[in-house]
Amino acid sequence: HVQLVESGGGSVQAGDSLKLSCRASTSIYGTYCMAWLRQSSGKERDVVALIYSADGSIYYDDSVEGRFTISEDNAKNNIDLQMNDLKPEDSGMYYCAAHPHNNACSLRAIDFPYWGQGTQVTVS
Repeated sequence: HVQLVESGGGSVQAGDSLKLSCRASTSIYGTYCMAWLRQSSGKERDVVALIYSADGSIYYDDSVEGRFTISEDNAKNNIDLQMNDLKPEDSGMYYCAAHPHNNACSLRAIDFPYWGQGTQVTVS
């Protein structure tokens, strides 16, 4: 099992940047697919970025491609999400989540058994 703790949310203006961080309680390299999911008001949680650094796999939702960057610091068991040129539609609760790799990474929220508590991002 892995415990996840997010930090770095806040309220910003459109065009600003924010960096979210997720600290895992155990080593994640080669074991877990790590993702950031966003839940906007009235909507389901969707993966906006995912990384599995053991094979270099990185995924971005079309809505954030080119603006968000996910990275993994294996020495610190940390996953960061650098968010640039933020837009009001980026607002929502952001969750760090993990699931065991098992030959592939999933983009379905239901497949992630481990979740952080979430951090709110508000862009106005």
